Amino acid sequence: MKKVLLVFLVSLLFITGCGKKEKEIVDEKPNDEPVIDQPEISGTIDIIDINSNSRPYAIVVNNSPAAVKVQQGLQEAYIVYEFPVEGGLTRLMALYKDIDDLKVGTIRSARHNFLDYAFEHDAIFVAYGWSTYAQNDINSTGINHINGMIHSSPFWRENPENLATEHTAYTNLSRLISFSNDNNYSSTTDKGLVLNYDANDVDLSNKENAQIANKVYIPSGSADATYEYDTEKKVYKRFVNGNANIDHETKEQYTTKNIIVQKIDSKMTSGNYYLDLGTIGSGNGFYITNGYAVPIKWSKSSRTEKTKYTYLDGSEVILSDGNTFIQLQLNSQPLTIE
Repeated sequence: MKKVLLVFLVSLLFITGCGKKEKEIVDEKPNDEPVIDQPEISGTIDIIDINSNSRPYAIVVNNSPAAVKVQQGLQEAYIVYEFPVEGGLTRLMALYKDIDDLKVGTIRSARHNFLDYAFEHDAIFVAYGWSTYAQNDINSTGINHINGMIHSSPFWRENPENLATEHTAYTNLSRLISFSNDNNYSSTTDKGLVLNYDANDVDLSNKENAQIANKVYIPSGSADATYEYDTEKKVYKRFVNGNANIDHETKEQYTTKNIIVQKIDSKMTSGNYYLDLGTIGSGNGFYITNGYAVPIKWSKSSRTEKTKYTYLDGSEVILSDGNTFIQLQLNSQPLTIE
């Protein structure tokens, strides 16, 4: 009888214990915040809040030679992509995060390859117009987008330099946010940052195949970019076609802390008008900061996957804390670093 009673008590304790454990799991408060896939970074990063889960806006900005002089708002972007497009021209796509009031312009039309980079940031895609390929991709993928051809409220026109109409569209982050809220676009994301940062300046001087980079020349045909290193401020001043790239409102020259040159191939789309850029796959490039450049590799497995930038030894490129221009340049075009 004593033995039976002992077995009963042990069983009762075991069942009670299991029940308590189950209750603790069930009653645990769920985490309402998306889990951000972001490596741990020591120190404070100024360019961006690495703990923020807010979605960025990817805004297509005019870079035609005639319209460069009316550009506004690029300095506040944490990343700016420069894409080759038809006719030897380039177009920019500027990314903004956690900024609620900023005038940006002028806004131009989308190309389908721009979406490849909007996807990897989980960004809300903003443009004014589109190629037929971009329009088809936007409609078929369902990407959250704001386009001046069909959404008028976030945009307006100004023409301080008497330019053609296509160079006169502007927007403001506050208007874009309001439109996104009204259309129930998600304001948060579970995707981490595409680029990772060091709270301190990155020193490339001892890296494999490092070279001095006081001047970087990236020709495209009609909108050649040049960067000159300011040793005092430790940033690169940006020039377009030999002229200082000046913000029309602030009258200050655009600068960048980091430059990534991503060398790519391209082919023509059907009809031989638009470029189809080789953004998926892998290739070579350079990372440039603080007066030095080193060769790197890039890879991107699909449209939605993040582009990975690595040194030649396979380790991840960690950028200096600051804004970044990512220059997609055709393999057929020369790159000069001196």
